[in-house]
Amino acid sequence: MVASAFGFQGQKCSACSRAIVDKSIYNEFVKKLKVKVDELTSGIAEENFPAGPVISASAKKSILNYIEIGKKEGKLLNGGEIAEGNGHFIKPTVFIDIAPKARLSQEEIFGPVLAVIKSKNFDDALKICNNTMYGLTGAVFTNNRKKLEKAKKELLIGNLYLNRKCTGALVGVHPFGGFNMSGTDSKAGGRDYLLLFMQAKAMSEKI
Repeated sequence: MVASAFGFQGQKCSACSRAIVDKSIYNEFVKKLKVKVDELTSGIAEENFPAGPVISASAKKSILNYIEIGKKEGKLLNGGEIAEGNGHFIKPTVFIDIAPKARLSQEEIFGPVLAVIKSKNFDDALKICNNTMYGLTGAVFTNNRKKLEKAKKELLIGNLYLNRKCTGALVGVHPFGGFNMSGTDSKAGGRDYLLLFMQAKAMSEKI
């Protein structure tokens, strides 16, 4: 979860921006998440810090604005402020107790901000997952095979990962693309995608 949310400072199309967690493990999950995120340190990429700067001053301004929104919509668990450094650094930020229809749950931040949402049960988690206009990537973690099969059928996600993180598709091996506002039709890297670079020609001849 941490790798998916904060790798490249969350500036990936496939980055994890929402964690939908069953209420039966919610408190334990939050406790472990806080520890892992607190371990992330900020610094320049050349020195191999796990958290680098965001891409620009305008991105930084936008992300900080969403952090202020998050402070009103949920409870701040980690970060929530500028990090030290000669660049556009923001501390990896986590908000918990976010409502499924909150702005942090519905809008694309494209930065190091993770919204944690509590679900009543697995069916409720699937419902929450499908309540956004986006549908690029998602991951389901469970030891229950029936639940995995249900997720395969019901989730409106272009690239669905089972018991693995939602980032790291293999270029040239793993067709990539989303549903809804995250993309339609053929997936990049798949055989069907080649047809999008061609034009169909209908021809008839009278014999």
